[in-house]
Amino acid sequence: MAKTQDFTKMMQDMMSSMPMDMSKMQDAFKAQTALGEKMTKVALEAAEKSTDISSKWTKDTLGKFGALANTKNEPADYAKAMSDFASASAEMAAENLAAFAEVAKKVQMDTVELMLSAGKEMTDETTAAMKKATEEVTAVTKKAAAAK
Repeated sequence: MAKTQDFTKMMQDMMSSMPMDMSKMQDAFKAQTALGEKMTKVALEAAEKSTDISSKWTKDTLGKFGALANTKNEPADYAKAMSDFASASAEMAAENLAAFAEVAKKVQMDTVELMLSAGKEMTDETTAAMKKATEEVTAVTKKAAAAK
């Protein structure tokens, strides 16, 4: 019966023949997780603020709704109570939607700031790596030229 060849040794030999700087991979992983942590913090803060706004809005609406449930002496009083509730609801909606917009604006600003910061760090790291590679190639080229 045919036996499946074990490629483990071949793969290990192949990978060991290709020089790789694993510290760069670790640094990239650390940078990515740090960015993820910061982005999560922004999202959680926004969720907390949004929940606070929603909760306050609900409590205020329920408070205003209580006035509708009270018994009135005149039929016109019911219409006035309903009109007052509608006006208060519209005003609360405008205030709370503005508050939600402020939360969204802050999230957007924080996200842009984080992305710009990450981009700058990546650019700096890439520039440093390219400079190092250029210096190494130049040194090897000079050494090869001197050996001729």
